[in-house]
Amino acid sequence: MEFAETRNAFATGALASGERRAHRGAGLLARHGEALREGVRDGVPIALGYLAVSFSLGIAARKVGLDAVQGFFASLFNNASAGEYAGFAVIGAGGSLLEMAVVMLVANARYLLMSCSMAQRFSPKTPLIHRVLVGFDLTDELFGIAIARPGVADPYYSYGAMVVALPGWAFGGMAGVIAGSVLPERIASALSVALFGMFLAIIIPPARKSRVIAGLVLAGFATSALFAWAPLLPGVSEGTRTIILTVALSALAAALFPVDERDGGSENAGAADPAIAVPAPEGDACRAA
Repeated sequence: MEFAETRNAFATGALASGERRAHRGAGLLARHGEALREGVRDGVPIALGYLAVSFSLGIAARKVGLDAVQGFFASLFNNASAGEYAGFAVIGAGGSLLEMAVVMLVANARYLLMSCSMAQRFSPKTPLIHRVLVGFDLTDELFGIAIARPGVADPYYSYGAMVVALPGWAFGGMAGVIAGSVLPERIASALSVALFGMFLAIIIPPARKSRVIAGLVLAGFATSALFAWAPLLPGVSEGTRTIILTVALSALAAALFPVDERDGGSENAGAADPAIAVPAPEGDACRAA
């Protein structure tokens, strides 16, 4: 009799626990299901674009000796074209792990500011784990679609976009490595040019709008050529060269051509929208950034 009662008590407890889990799951979908679906919808075109761009990065990865699995994980954990390409360049030049870390930190430094901005859009009650997971894959495009939504940011919207965009980037990199392994060298070299086309597409539009940016782009080309051709300077590794030029030109531009925060220019278009702007709490460390 006692055994039967004990068994029934365990069964009742297990059933209650299962009901509570089901209730929590249903409550989660009720609260965030729409945001999750909208994120998946908005992430599909981003995933298709990532697939094409990371394909070119995969060919670059193959040229420096990475295989398909390594290319997949390189893209999975570094969803940033400039940072990933800089890492591959350091590998190809035989640079050290420290050089690679610093180069990628410099190339991806803008995501620190994006993360600060995104953190201010979350509810103060948002758990740290959600902030960390969203920050893991906060790319330019995923940041753009998330920050443009009015009101408090829902991390599940970002999760929906990430669940399609991140695999698109990772599998694109793997496909590029495979293509670089099986295609003739001439075709693989021709496809790798698409990567430089992507970088030109990034710098040309803002350079056409701003003489300062255009001048900095030309200064970057000139100083890079100087490092390559001037006596003694070619001995500087490519990784160190990238670090020096990026930090020096960025610091020079910030000192000579500071951005006026009161200027309603394109850089602050989002901040001018009252539906998007969310004031930072007093004492927020990100506010100064």
